[in-house]
Formats: sequence, C-alpha cells, structure tokens
Amino acid sequence: MQEKIQKLEEKMAQAQLGGGEKRIEAQHNKGKLTARERIHFLMDEGSFEEIGMLVTHRSTDFGLDKQKILGDGVVTGYGTVNGRLTYVFAQDFTVLGGSLAEAHAEKICKIMDLAMKNGAPVIGLNDSGGARIQEGVVSLGGYADIFYRNTLASGVIPQLSAIMGPCAGGAVYSPALTDFIMMVEKTSYMFVTGPNVVKTVTHEEVSSEELGGASTHATKSGVTHFTYENEIACIEGIKKVLSYVPQNCEEEPPQLDYKGAEESRPALNSIIPDNPNQPYDIREVIDGTVDENSFYEVHKDFAENIVVGFARIGGRSIGIVANQPAFLAGVLDIDSSTKGARFVRFCDCFNIPLLVFEDVPGFLPGTDQEWNAIITNGAKLLYAFSEATVPRITVITRKAYGGAYDVMNSKHIGADMNYAWPSAEIAVMGAKGAAEIIFKKEIREADDHEAKLKEKEQEYAHIFANPYRAAARGYIDEVIRPDQTREKLMRAFKMLENKADKLPKKKHGNIPL
Repeated sequence: MQEKIQKLEEKMAQAQLGGGEKRIEAQHNKGKLTARERIHFLMDEGSFEEIGMLVTHRSTDFGLDKQKILGDGVVTGYGTVNGRLTYVFAQDFTVLGGSLAEAHAEKICKIMDLAMKNGAPVIGLNDSGGARIQEGVVSLGGYADIFYRNTLASGVIPQLSAIMGPCAGGAVYSPALTDFIMMVEKTSYMFVTGPNVVKTVTHEEVSSEELGGASTHATKSGVTHFTYENEIACIEGIKKVLSYVPQNCEEEPPQLDYKGAEESRPALNSIIPDNPNQPYDIREVIDGTVDENSFYEVHKDFAENIVVGFARIGGRSIGIVANQPAFLAGVLDIDSSTKGARFVRFCDCFNIPLLVFEDVPGFLPGTDQEWNAIITNGAKLLYAFSEATVPRITVITRKAYGGAYDVMNSKHIGADMNYAWPSAEIAVMGAKGAAEIIFKKEIREADDHEAKLKEKEQEYAHIFANPYRAAARGYIDEVIRPDQTREKLMRAFKMLENKADKLPKKKHGNIPL
C-alpha cells in the first residue's frame, strides 16, 4: 500500500507543477500568477477541494499523445469565499497555452453542473490561447457545451468571469454570457478576431491592447465591468462583488449587522446647485445616502452619464441606478440605457432591491442616436424596470423630463415608493423649450421677444418646474427634505422586505434586443 500511496503522491506533485518550472517562470515574467496561485488567493485558506486533478486528454493527432499533462490545462474545484460555498475553474496557460478541448471542457462543465445542483456561484479565471486546434471540432463542441450551461445558469446562480490573459475567438462568448467580466490591465485582452486577422481582412494596423485590452473594453465597448491594476486586486474585486449577492436566485442577499445611529444627512441639503443647469456629481448624493464606504461602482468608465453599482443601506445590499448630471447633463443615450438595463436585470435576478436617483433632462437627440436605434435601446431600460419585481424606490433630485421621467423607475411602471426633493422639476420638458412652443405666437408678436420669452418661461416654471403637481396626482408619494433621504429609504426598504410580486404567466418576455 505504501508504494501505491507514494505513486499517488508523485502524480499529485506532477499535476501541481502544470507545464513545468520553466513555463511557470515564463508566466511570472509576464506579471501573471499561475492558475493554482490565483485559486490560493481567491479561496479561503485550506478550503479548496480540487476535482479532476488527474484528468488527461484522449487525443493522439499531431503529436498530442506525447504531450499529456495531468489536469489538461485547467484546475477545477470548490471551496469557500468568505465562508460561502463557491465553485471555480482556473485555466492553466503553462499547459498547452491553456487551450480548451474535450477533457478540459468536460472538467469545467462538471463543476458548472455541481454549482447549479447546489445553488452556488461559479467563478471562471480565464487565461487561454483559445481552442486546441489539434483536436479540431471537438474543441468547438467543448466551448458550446460550456455556453449552453452558462445560459441555463443565467439568473439561477451568479457567474463571474475574470480575464487574466488572452481570451480570443469562441473563448470570449462564455464570459459574455456571465454576469460580470473583470479584466487586468496590460496582461489581459478579449477579441473575436485578433490583430493579424483584422489586418488581413480590413487592412487596419492595431495592437492586441488597442483592439481588446482592459482599457478598450472598459471605456469603448463596455464589454468589461471592472478593470484592475493587477491580478491580486482583481481577485479582491471578485470577493467584493460576491459580498453583495446571494448564493442563488432562491436566496436573499447577505445582510450585515447594523447598529442604528443618527440618520440625518445635512450635507445633502447643499448638493443641488441653485442654477438648474449647473452640474453636480451624483456620487456625492449616493455616498451621502448609503452606508459609509459601501458603494461599489460597476461599469465606472463606460457610459458615464449613468452610474450603477452595489451599496448597502442599514446593512442591506441594494443596487443603485443614478443619472449623472456631471456628464452629458445626465441624458439617457444608447450606451447608458443598455448599461442601466443590464444592471437592473441582474439585481432583479438575485433579489437585490433597487434604488434610483433621478436627474434626467431627457434622451440624447441627434442622427447618430436615432440611426443607431436609441428607440430600441432606450426601451431596454424601460423593459428592465417594468419587469423587475424586487423592491424599487426612486428619488428625484432635480430634473425628470419627458419620456425619460417614465423610464427612470416612475410610479407608472411599477415603482413601489417615489420620493422627490423640493428641487425636483417634473415636466414634459424644460421651461424654456416649453414656453417657446406654448407661447410661440405671443412671443413672436411681442415688441421685446427676449423679455416675453423670459416672462413666459418663468410662468411655466412656476406651474410645472416643481414636484407638487406630480405629488398632487400621487405620482410622487412624498416630497422630502434631502437630509431625510437616508432615514426614509431605510424605513421604506424595511417595509418592502417581504414584497411579493409576480409577472403574468409566460414562457419569457421578448425584450427589445
């Protein structure tokens, strides 16, 4: 028996080395951790249980029979993250470039199946050269097996993808199907076709970093939700996101102990400028309302006219969607609509209540927006809010104009509680534009056009540029002092904690994609 145990230990030691010392050193020289090191930093100390350590591929073509390495380029298993069960797979670039083929894919599918059966998150640490060309269509089949499971798991268990190296071709679609994508600056990239193919087909000269690096996807495409300076920061980011979300769709988000204190926030009374056209940073409102240092922004560098992220109020996990007057005056456009819609749908999947801060002058006009389907894309945000059954609260801080008022979680599309600050302006449009239309003839016939316009603008503003018409109709539940906001929200979310709301029976809706 001792000999057999020794043989097992030798095999385990061999598996731990992956592609060998030289390749591990090469990985470190690129500023990257190995698959096992990443898992070590992610999982609670001593909690990781590996599955499939001794798996090898079964292919013999193109010399693969001479390149059999235990584990086949991916480390899979389960453990705990901050005490909660979590499944993980980490691709090992030191083994055949982390390339995916039959056995590699089977290992990933196995832990995804276990995660679904046991209702726990799946974390994918991606670092792969793509499909293993030597295995041909089997590699493509392996990818599709994973895609299928990603889709079945969507909305059932949280799925997070960290891109920690190359991710090209078919490999990008599994992360795209998951809930959040994290990228590491300078060492990770994602694209469907690489720079060489781009050059051949379109004659464009572009580097991997420019085409699909972390910065590109964080600012231009919006493909990635978070970027980090290094892999340790990325792993800490994964842990932070998990701290706000439940294990699965049947559970409630984690709630931290909270000891009540004075909840008045006087600083909120002085954030809104006297000039309604002067910008301010909505993050000041968010930070002044939520638990201290609890706001974790998602998609920070993409579509900056809307701010989304996780936070806590009284220890309760919530999702925040807020117009940002400091960027494009907070208008809704194509990118901000899709960004907001996806975050709303994630929160609704996992029972995370929604808080909306509204200061929106409308949708962005122009041919670029219309020709690129602002109608369809704006409707995504409208659909997402309308479909959400979690507790939903809106606070209108200033402007709520036109159709954008409806879209931003208005009472009419199912919001539970709608508050407004005294600075709120709830109207079809701004006073100047409205006066120019309603009083067009009077202004034209006046001796002093500018003075008449100013007079009519003030008349319209007096009647409509306030929250009281909407409050009289019951569209606003209460007009509140800004310094009362936190206390009101804590009480409202507590009141709504047992909310039960069901959608009409259907297979699924047809969201405007």
